[in-house]
Order: sequence, then structure tokens, then C-alpha cells
Amino acid sequence: MTTTNELPPPEAPSRRPSGRFTSEVMAGGSVVEKADDELVGGWRGAFGVLAIVALIGILGLFSIWWLVFVVGVLVAIFLHELGHFSTARLTGMKATQFFIGFGPRVWSFRRGETEYGVRALPLGAFVRIVGMNNMDDVEPQDEGRTYRSKSYPRRLLVISAGSIMHMLLAIVLLFTVYVVDGEVVARDGAEIGFVEESGPAFSSGLQLGDVVLSIDGETVTGSGDLGRIIQSNEPQDSLAFEVLRDGVVVVVPVALGANIDEASPLFGKPYIGVSTGGFYDTIEHSVPAAAANAVTDIFPTSWEMTKGAVKVLNPVNIFTHLTGSNDDLSTRPTTLVGVTGLSDDVGESQGIIGILFLLAVLNVFIGVFNMFPLLPLDGGHAAIATYERLRERNGQRYYADVAKMMPFAMAVMTVLLFLFMSGLYLDITNPVG
Repeated sequence: MTTTNELPPPEAPSRRPSGRFTSEVMAGGSVVEKADDELVGGWRGAFGVLAIVALIGILGLFSIWWLVFVVGVLVAIFLHELGHFSTARLTGMKATQFFIGFGPRVWSFRRGETEYGVRALPLGAFVRIVGMNNMDDVEPQDEGRTYRSKSYPRRLLVISAGSIMHMLLAIVLLFTVYVVDGEVVARDGAEIGFVEESGPAFSSGLQLGDVVLSIDGETVTGSGDLGRIIQSNEPQDSLAFEVLRDGVVVVVPVALGANIDEASPLFGKPYIGVSTGGFYDTIEHSVPAAAANAVTDIFPTSWEMTKGAVKVLNPVNIFTHLTGSNDDLSTRPTTLVGVTGLSDDVGESQGIIGILFLLAVLNVFIGVFNMFPLLPLDGGHAAIATYERLRERNGQRYYADVAKMMPFAMAVMTVLLFLFMSGLYLDITNPVG
């Protein structure tokens, strides 16, 4: 029985011929290598890079917070690919390209066996690791340095490294936020953010900033509870609102009114004329406590991001948002255009700390979503590696024929494209902020 970590096959896997597009989808980036005399440098490369930097810098003319947020996203993208690149080099794989952006080369240079550079569309980045699957043609002398030839733990490390970098970056950002500004935690209650002057709440004495803790003895854990309790009664009923006001708990009797907006689905139903949001408290942390909480908070945040991604991927939710019959932001598809627009509101109200927190949450979401077991996401490659490991027998490597998975990968790409276009349409026609 072998005791080594590697299970090198006696020969390279049989190659399945494929077109360039298919190969690039499965490889996660360009598979075309350039000779040294084809690299883009000199004044042409410098001009191209300056043009891209200028385009990004223009965001600052509209909002400094847009610029800060976009730079933060670009740093996260770079670190994602650096994770793949560094672990590939560490595990003996051959990485021939490291590019920021997609599309035509704008500027590039070669150091050793790797071409580094910038491409025209700053929509992502990629690292080219040779031999990702059996559709990737590799020189015989490089077969021992391919991704596919390495052991399962090494493949899993390399393919997961991008998401791991997102999580590490999120921890650093959360730690910074907690140390500088404290940790904001949700508490039971619904904070009143608006009081209609002609409504029952105003005439009963409820005020802006009051936190509703309970209604007639029933605990209010959030805005949803407040609405549910009110709707379970009848107009003209009087309810005892226990509210937190300036640190003191007071009881305010409120006589319910009736909704007189005939266009509203709640016409004739009980209402009080307020809008509410969650109730949050800020906890100050020492440096060690901030570090510990930054790490532990990643787990519940990841779970919430997972549930959110599943909701957003639901085609029913996408269609209902497009038709205007769904206004639940937790199920709405959005893009970086929408989140960038939101960053302006966050920056204006919370400053750089708010932007850092927004970037932390975004990094957790990307890290989680990227590991969904769907090709061409990294999680799809991790699933293939796991499947190959399960099919190994007697120390002999098994190679999956990824060409058979191409229809599934194309279906996933179609869904993701539809999700992106839907989110972009909603971000432009009905911005989140």
C-alpha cells in the first residue's frame, strides 16, 4: 500500500478534444499562451493601464465612496487570484498566466514561466494553471505539474484558496471595524424610523426613535412581529405599546386606525402610521475580543449568505421582482452596480467604517457563493475533485470526463447570466438605495 500523498497515474489521462471556448470555460480563463515578442508593453501598455485607471478614477468625481468601494472590490479580486496562484506554486503546479481583467491584453510581462498583466475589462481576474482537466492539452514534460496530476488535498487546497482569501479578508475587515467602531448587534425590538403626523401613532404619543419592545405583553423581535401583531387586531382596538425611549421603558396606549388608502392591499385593515426597522446596539471590544469575534462571526454570516444566495437563485423570486410584485430585498438579485450605488449611502451615513463593513459582508458572500458545487465556479471544480477521489481504487487515480459536464456548465452560465441581467435591470430602474 502506498504511503505517499501523491497518486501519480502511470500515464496522462486521455484528452477529450475541445474548442477554445469550451476549454476556457472549464479552465476558468484564457488557455492561449503568448510568446515573449507578442506581449504588450512599452508606451502602448502604459497607455492602456492609465486609461483603465482613469476610468476607475472617474467614479470619484461622482462619489468618493463609489471609488473607495470599487478599489476595495478590486483588491479582493486580486487577493482571490493570489490565493489560487500562491497555493498552485506551493503545491508544485505550473501557473502560466496571472491577469487582472478579461478580454484583450492591455499590458503584460513575463517573469519566469508566468505572464502577468492587465486585460481590458476590469470585471474579474484569473490564474491559468495548466492541466485543469482532460480537455486541457499539456506538453508531456509538464504533465507532472498539472492540476489534474496532484493529490486530492492539493487540488482541493488550490481550488478553495480563492474563497479562503475572501474569508480571511472579511475577518481582517471585521476586526478593523470592531476595534475602531465596535460591533453592531441586533436586539429584540423594532425601532420607529418614521411617524405619520396624521396617523394614530403620532396622536397617541409614539415618537421617532422609540423602540417597540412588546405589544399587549407579546414580545416584538423585529418589524415583522410588529406588523403581524397589529394585523391580528381590529381597527379601534387599543393596544399597550411598551417602548424604550432615551434608555427608559415606557408604556404608550395606542388606538388602532383603519387604512384608508384604497390602492393598498391593506385597505380597511388596522394600522398605526409608522415605519420601523431593526433595533441594533453597539458593543465595544478590546483588541483580543475584536479578533475573536471577527473569526466567530464569519460562521453565522456565511450561513446567512448561503440562505440568501439560494433565495436569490430561485427563478420565481427573480420573475416576481421583475414584474414588480415582490419588494423583499432579501430575495432580490443585484449586481456590483447596485451595491456600489448603495455604498454611497453607507459612506455618507457611516463613513469609511461602513464601507469596510459592507466590503466584509460582500467578501463573505462571494467566498460562499464561489464554492457552490456548480461549474464553472470553483466549487464545481472542488466537486469534481471530490468525485474523482471517491472513484479512486487501489491507489489508482480516476479522471472525470469533464466534457460530459459541459451542458450542465452552460446551463449554469445561462442562469447566472439571466440573474446578472435581471439584477442589472433592477439596479438601474429601481436602485436599492
